[in-house]
Amino acid sequence: MSTQPTEPEPPVDPTGKGKGPVPPAPEPERVDTLESLEPRAQGSLVWRLGGVIKTIRPHQWVKNVFCLAPIAFAKELFDPDLILRAGAAFAVFCLLAGSIYTMNDIADIEADRQHPVKQHRPIPSGRVPIGVARALAVTLIAVALVGAALTSAGFFAVAIGYFILNVAYSFRLKHVAYVDVCCIAAGFVLRVVGGGSATQIQVSSYLLLCTALLALFLGFGKRRHELAAAAGRAGQTRAALESYTTRGLDIALSATALTTVVTYLAYTLDPHTREYFQSNSLWVSTLFVVLGVLRFLHLVRSRPSSESPTQEMLRDGPFVLIVLLWTGLVMWVVYNLRPS
Repeated sequence: MSTQPTEPEPPVDPTGKGKGPVPPAPEPERVDTLESLEPRAQGSLVWRLGGVIKTIRPHQWVKNVFCLAPIAFAKELFDPDLILRAGAAFAVFCLLAGSIYTMNDIADIEADRQHPVKQHRPIPSGRVPIGVARALAVTLIAVALVGAALTSAGFFAVAIGYFILNVAYSFRLKHVAYVDVCCIAAGFVLRVVGGGSATQIQVSSYLLLCTALLALFLGFGKRRHELAAAAGRAGQTRAALESYTTRGLDIALSATALTTVVTYLAYTLDPHTREYFQSNSLWVSTLFVVLGVLRFLHLVRSRPSSESPTQEMLRDGPFVLIVLLWTGLVMWVVYNLRPS
C-alpha cells in the first residue's frame, strides 16, 4: 500500500497565543565586512580627487597658524621678509600635516571602518585606494622636507622632528593613553618653535608653555568626546580609549583649563610683558581666554554626534567670535600701543 507524500506542517506558535503558523524569522541584517568596503572600481576622476583633498584635511590646517605666533608677539607681523618666511613654515607644516593625516587613515583603516563617522572618510570608505594614498603621503613628505631645507637648517631640523614625532604617534604612541595627548601637544609646541626658527625670532618660554597647556586641554577634550561617543565600543574606535576613564579625563580637562588660564594671566601681568608692549591692558584679554575655554567644554559635552569638538569649534559661531575678539584686542595692544 503506497502513501502519498505529505507537506511538513507549519511551525506552531510556542506561546499558544497565535492561531496561525509562526511567520518566518526575518533575515539577519547585512553587515558590511572589510572586503565589502574595498576601494570601489567606479567613480570619476573628479570624485577621486575630491577624496584626495578631503584626506589631507585642509580645514585642519588652521592649527598651523601657531607658526605665526612668534612674529605676531615680536611685533613683526608687517615685515614682508619675515611674513614670507613664516608663510613658508606654515606651508611646510600644512604639507606634513596632510601626509600624516593620510598615513593615519592608512594605519587606522580597520578601526575607522568600525567608527560611525570615520567610516565615511575617503580611505576607509574606498574612495581613495590604498596605493594612491601611499603615493600621496610620500609626495607630500618629499615636497615638505625640500621646502623646509630651503628655509633654514634650524627649521629643517624642527620639521624632521615634527615628522618623526607624528610617525611614532601614528604607529605606536597613539595607542598609549595620555601619552597620545602629550604627543599632540608637542606637535603644537614644535609649530611655534618652527615659526621662530624660520624667522630667526627667539620664542618666549611663556608662549611655549601656554601653547603646550592649551594643546593638552584641547587634546583631553577630544578624548573625552570620543569616549562618550564610543558608547561601549571604545577599543574598536581608538585603542587608547580603553585606558581612559570619564573621571580621569574630566580631572585632566579641569586641571589643564585652570593652568592655561592662570599661565596666560601671569604672562599678561609679567613686568617684562608690560614693559615690552608699554601697556597694562593685555590682562583684559584673559576674559576671552576664559570664555573660549568654557565654550569648548560646552562643545565637548553637548555635540556627541560631531566627529571632533576641535573640528566643531571651527564651525561654532560663538567660539569663532570669542577668538576674533581675543585676536583683535591682542593685536590692538601689541601694534597700537607701541613703545615710545
